[in-house]
Amino acid sequence: MTAYLECRALRFRYEEMMMRFDLEIERGSCVAVIGPSGAGKSTLLALIGGFEHADDGCVLVEGRDITAVPAAQRPVTTLFQDNNLFAHLTASQNVGLGLHPGLRLSDAQRRDVGQALEQVGLEEFGNRRPAQLSGGERQRVAIARCLVRRRPILLLDEPFGALGPAMRLEMLDLVDALRRQHGLTVLMVTHDPADAARIADRTAFVAEGEVVLSDATTSVLQSDLPVIRDYLGR
Repeated sequence: MTAYLECRALRFRYEEMMMRFDLEIERGSCVAVIGPSGAGKSTLLALIGGFEHADDGCVLVEGRDITAVPAAQRPVTTLFQDNNLFAHLTASQNVGLGLHPGLRLSDAQRRDVGQALEQVGLEEFGNRRPAQLSGGERQRVAIARCLVRRRPILLLDEPFGALGPAMRLEMLDLVDALRRQHGLTVLMVTHDPADAARIADRTAFVAEGEVVLSDATTSVLQSDLPVIRDYLGR
């Protein structure tokens, strides 16, 4: 069966490191990407999202090569740790940016914004600015902005790293619920294997610019590969 999202012989040079990524992801799955700092996890997401350009190889979605497609035109949206909200705009306006950079929205689009805020539990917070929101609420606004874009692939680059443990779990569970509700395919970079264990069907372990193992999350976290054992402290 053809993978829904595939990185095939993807090559990217960063300083002295030549990164080499091969990865297949099924439609509707959640895949965690874990590994040491500097291993290339965020670079992998940037290549899929179109923020970096590969030296060789390709990114495929449903068998279609999107390697040369501009980031804005890819079926992908990315949520970063820095939620990139504009301080002078309300929550509704920040979500609306996902639909139009000039916030010239139709009535239907305004309804989409309201529905997205409702789905992340912020239906009463549309008129608040980021400074009036908690860290978790700001990330919920950023998630709502991802939802209104209606892109089938969601990339998470450690978006909850700055949150406390309880809020982090709440955000992970929200992403998992939205993935199931909207049929999203999620690729999540995290340093915490507990994140992978909580919501990821599969996990890809990245070390020295390469996917050294991609398998069911339990299998990866229990792997006897020395690089994984060392990373997990086993």
